[in-house]
Amino acid sequence: MAQTYDHPGERAAPDPIRLLAIRDTPLSVDEVLAAVGDASAGGTALFAGTVRDHDGGAGVTGLGYSSHPTAEAELRRVAEEVAAGFPVRALAAVHRVGDLSVGDLAVVVAVSCAHRAEAFEACRRLIDDLKHRVPIWKHQTFADGTEEWVGV
Repeated sequence: MAQTYDHPGERAAPDPIRLLAIRDTPLSVDEVLAAVGDASAGGTALFAGTVRDHDGGAGVTGLGYSSHPTAEAELRRVAEEVAAGFPVRALAAVHRVGDLSVGDLAVVVAVSCAHRAEAFEACRRLIDDLKHRVPIWKHQTFADGTEEWVGV
């Protein structure tokens, strides 16, 4: 169902998807933020997900992300749906794969819109749908030597 906004007449940019990637190299908040810069945007929302040192009460020493070959195509579908459902001026999303350490950036997404409310809503939808739909899996290693796959 289409969302209505307090600012009728403001529409999404014709091609708001500025950056989408799944990478095995370190991510940059600055790169993502720069990608969504738009003179017509009054609000930009950004989410940065980092590797934390615990999960479910157990200490985490590191993790690895791996992805299916279709992951970037699904990421594009998610981004297109967010752009179609919100008045997005610009959108960017990058996710890391490979081995990461505690504190490393795992995912960075950002959305700019004319107003903050739409930017917050669109950014939340982008990260939530990315986490639920894009085939990226996490392999956690715990301080006690055990490990687990998440999202498989």
